[in-house]
Amino acid sequence: MKWYEKANFYQMYPIGMCGVPKYNNYGETTYRLQELEGWTDHLKSIGMNAVYIGPLFESDSHGYDTTDYKLIDRRLGDNQSFINMVHKYHEAGIKVVVDGVFNHTGRNFFAFKDIQQNGSHSRYKDWYRGINFNSKSPYNDNFSYEGWNGCYELVKLNLQNHEVKNYLLDVIQYWVDTFNIDGIRLDCADVLDFEFMKQMRTLSNQISDDFWLMGEVIHGDYVQWANDSMLHSVTNYEMHKGLYSSHNDYNYFEIAHSAKRQFNTVDGVYKNCCLYNFVDNHDVDRLASKLINQNHIYNVHTLLYTLPGIPSIYYGSEWGITGKKEGPNDDFLRPTVNINNVRMENPELMRYIRALSDVRNLHKALVSGNYQELFVANKQYAYTRFTCDNTVIVALNADNSPQLINIPLQTLNKSFSNLKHIFGQGSNWSINYNQLQVTIPACQSIIFELN
Repeated sequence: MKWYEKANFYQMYPIGMCGVPKYNNYGETTYRLQELEGWTDHLKSIGMNAVYIGPLFESDSHGYDTTDYKLIDRRLGDNQSFINMVHKYHEAGIKVVVDGVFNHTGRNFFAFKDIQQNGSHSRYKDWYRGINFNSKSPYNDNFSYEGWNGCYELVKLNLQNHEVKNYLLDVIQYWVDTFNIDGIRLDCADVLDFEFMKQMRTLSNQISDDFWLMGEVIHGDYVQWANDSMLHSVTNYEMHKGLYSSHNDYNYFEIAHSAKRQFNTVDGVYKNCCLYNFVDNHDVDRLASKLINQNHIYNVHTLLYTLPGIPSIYYGSEWGITGKKEGPNDDFLRPTVNINNVRMENPELMRYIRALSDVRNLHKALVSGNYQELFVANKQYAYTRFTCDNTVIVALNADNSPQLINIPLQTLNKSFSNLKHIFGQGSNWSINYNQLQVTIPACQSIIFELN
């Protein structure tokens, strides 16, 4: 089993976390990455063994407008400070995955600046999409070009150009050789060139048989990207939506439908994929701001850690911090957080996440087990994850009062004499006629093990 299949991920957005100036004036280097080294003990304390961190490389502003792929952003530090950080995390048993922003660059990237200076005579004029010297850009350049999603500060690279592809593959090799990273999260993977991603997979296989490629994909059939010839995993936005909205609507049928469609043992469309699950991230509202009933925050995390896939926590959300987008402004999703002076809106949630990490780490079925639905109603839901030698049963109650549910177990074809309760409050349960009869407290969940 690969390390990433067993990983509990923690997402860091360093430009926000460290409170850097919003715009890069390309002045003196300020060493802030050391602050993130100070998060090591906290990460271990909540059971994290991997971080996805980024964007990190020199940029004009928010990090996704890259100006130099081979330099750490001077607002965060320098290359040596990131080398030191990776080394410290590795010593603590924490893998490090960085953001790969390969769909576009910033306007101060060397190739774009060369086009600004040399126009149609630039050797880099074919490095970007839609370059047209017969019209002007919104920035009044003497040429026009394609910007990502209408954002012209993000200039779209031409990933069908062999020089561009070779340059970016060289960047990846440089990151591995220089920083000793363990994988890359690909920004905007859903619009990247497929052949380029296949070349990336070939390179990753040469680097290591467990170097991980994960892509940001919002819509579409995930196996287009997550397969044996391209990426190892993609972001599971379908699951993300169901995790919170099934609670807001008191409709566990929604998340049960997604789980069954994606991972059912017989016909799940992604049953052979290990997708990247999350409840929030740097692009979407914080979970605590999305939930109508804050008591549901625990069950959401139970689902995150026990449904198939790789769980990820976005920095600060383990304390229940809030944050909502305001139009195109993402700043409220990406606040400064000082690990030595944290305001914990919900310290109990952090302890809950630690306990879930322990349960997942100790039970093979929750990492690699098959999925099977056992029971679903609007406010209650139960399912099993199982391997040949380990079976786990998860039961949830979203109601505001305790509820007795009867979970049919006959399809498991096992003896239930050694069933034991391993997580959650409440011990009022029994086995009767191949049914698990259990009373689940309000807005809580219970996990059982059967070997």
